[in-house]
Amino acid sequence: MAFSPDLLEILICPACKAKVELTSDSTGLKCVGCRRVYPVRDDIPVMLIDEAVVAD
Repeated sequence: MAFSPDLLEILICPACKAKVELTSDSTGLKCVGCRRVYPVRDDIPVMLIDEAVVAD
């Protein structure tokens, strides 16, 4: 899966409005503020708070 840097630049966490980064295994987007991880399904980020999991 390849995310363009431009797309990652504009995506923000819907919960706290902080920047998100691609996880090391490329299966999700992790918020740098509240540490929620939003899943990526079929190369589409699912930016719904109910779908996110809070990382340790």
